[in-house]
Amino acid sequence: MSRLGPLLALGGLALALLLLAQQDFTEVGALLASAGLGLVLAALAHIPSMALNGHAWRLLLPHRRRPSLAAMTANVWIRESVNGLLPVARVGGEIASYRLLRGEGVAVAPAAASLMVDMAISILSQLIFALLGLALLAWAGAGIGWGGIALAMLCGLALAAGFILAQRADILSRLARLLNGVAAGRFPALESHSARIDRMTRRLWRVRSAILGCFLWQLAGWAAGAIEIWLALYFLGHPVGMAEALAIEALIQAVSSAAFLVPGALGLQEAGFLGLGLLLGLPAEMAAALAIARRLRDLIVFLPGLLAWVWAERRIAAAAPGLG
Repeated sequence: MSRLGPLLALGGLALALLLLAQQDFTEVGALLASAGLGLVLAALAHIPSMALNGHAWRLLLPHRRRPSLAAMTANVWIRESVNGLLPVARVGGEIASYRLLRGEGVAVAPAAASLMVDMAISILSQLIFALLGLALLAWAGAGIGWGGIALAMLCGLALAAGFILAQRADILSRLARLLNGVAAGRFPALESHSARIDRMTRRLWRVRSAILGCFLWQLAGWAAGAIEIWLALYFLGHPVGMAEALAIEALIQAVSSAAFLVPGALGLQEAGFLGLGLLLGLPAEMAAALAIARRLRDLIVFLPGLLAWVWAERRIAAAAPGLG
């Protein structure tokens, strides 16, 4: 996996450059230049989405040791930065998030359980958001293949259901018990921690108000991402309605999640923008400029997020050596 990530990144980068090179780059450059600092504003419009997701996750944590909204927003920022820019198959960000929660004083079981439940709910909320995007595309008159879409939705539901059922079936403690047995009892602490995490996870799923609140706030977070698209197209000189912006954001997010093995969904995200632009009647150069604007967002928002992660890790290590 350590070699696969960089290889996929290089392949994705090559695909992205190939797709963009096929456009009139003089016109694309002119569009980007005319947008100017407006694209910085569009990139910063991602902050409300992160705050909404931070609040959604915060609802799953115990009231006594619940970090502030600012701390949870920073946690989501670092998680997205790690997952978006590093070849970690969208797993490294979750590990970083767990460590940040532990650094905020959250105990092992609530930190791990809330993270797993948040991930499961995010699959469901993104699935609903993708369905909304498809409905808006159909409403706009775009021709879409419903057979393939239905298959993709079924796969998404199966993934979410499998993830939730695994959490409710004490999968962590079962695996830890098996590992401890194979290792002749050398990992008793792992088995104990896993059992506590499983108990906390089952308890969380029974708190329906927290589960529903997390789902609804996550859905709001996904929808808030459309503000980036709306602003970027406005500054690029091709304003669209919020419905079109929602459709683009929903399906680009779905493409990025499906391409989780490819760092930053390189190449596939660009293909998604060009394909959606075609469906919605955007000029190819405008769709390419929008794809580049999204990459600028990654640099403006996520690159500093990686620096914040390094600083946070050093702070955690200094405060509590050996934290895990």
